[in-house]
Amino acid sequence: MSMSSNASAVRTASGGTQLMEIDRPAITAEEFKSAFRNHPGGVAVVTADAGDGPVGLTATSVISASVDPNILAFSVSEFSSSTPTIRRADTVVVHLLSAEEVHLAQLCATSGIDRFADTSLWSWLETGEPYFLTAGAWIRGRIVSSMAAGGSAIVAVEALEASPGLSGGGLPGRPLVYHNRSWHALGDASQI
Repeated sequence: MSMSSNASAVRTASGGTQLMEIDRPAITAEEFKSAFRNHPGGVAVVTADAGDGPVGLTATSVISASVDPNILAFSVSEFSSSTPTIRRADTVVVHLLSAEEVHLAQLCATSGIDRFADTSLWSWLETGEPYFLTAGAWIRGRIVSSMAAGGSAIVAVEALEASPGLSGGGLPGRPLVYHNRSWHALGDASQI
């Protein structure tokens, strides 16, 4: 069923659906961004190398999509310099960051720099992917699907390996969260 921007599907008394035109303007990009500024997201860094050098980006869109098989997903902006490499790569490493690792989130969120210039911060996994040494929690996976979504792409990844820190049952440290354009640490005081 295709709907115009001002049409909504309404269930009828007989159980069917009917399109009804509703006089409302489409939401603006600023209204959409404003709504999501109040929605906190866990912070991750995604790294990859498609053969022409390592790339990394900060993502607040990582989700667990399936546990059978183990699939995670994230979105990448087509405007990010790392996106072409990530979309060409066979595998990626998704670092799930704690508040103590905010420096990695800031590094990979900064435009116009070589995020891998400081070779003391990163290395290669035996399987060939770049990863950050201080990240206590990461998942290496194979890209199994990618879908265009406006000016972004949604990337689905099958988990192949997890860092030793994850085998203990959770993330080390306080989780790092991004909310309303700033970094936050979750702790016992934030529990309700």
